[in-house]
Amino acid sequence: MPKAKYQLEDFLALVNSDYRNYVHTVHEMMLQAGYKMKIQVTKLYGLHVSYWQPGVKTVKGIIVYFLVKDGKLMMRINADNYASYLGVLNRLPENMLSQMDRASDCLKAVDPQKCWQGCGGYDFHIGDRHYQKCLTDCFLLVVDCDSFPFLVELLEGEIGGRGVG
Repeated sequence: MPKAKYQLEDFLALVNSDYRNYVHTVHEMMLQAGYKMKIQVTKLYGLHVSYWQPGVKTVKGIIVYFLVKDGKLMMRINADNYASYLGVLNRLPENMLSQMDRASDCLKAVDPQKCWQGCGGYDFHIGDRHYQKCLTDCFLLVVDCDSFPFLVELLEGEIGGRGVG
């Protein structure tokens, strides 16, 4: 039996109408930068959208996910180049920082044998806060009117750091 082919509209049907324009804005930004979109269903996230860096076949090629979790639109950025846009990180509002505070701690920072070999986690400072957080949820943030401009800036920094677009 062939896998179902999903379109962006299928995902948008799950998203609160207040935030559909955000998804469209990021979608256009990613396509203009040369990324490829993939929509799939997983047990953990259900239907979600990801954007892949052309020519990179591993998980490292993914730059952003959109997913709906507990009715909220979420965006996860794989921030491989976060060190090049620390200025944006230092301007994040408190509600975004508190989400990052709640992210899982990086197991590899505690014990290098505890996580998969390719994982490095994130290790950075924002103000007086030291973050040593897991790759999977450090930059998993709720999309809303307050966070969206910062999320776009983070994505722009990551796209620039990857040399795509």
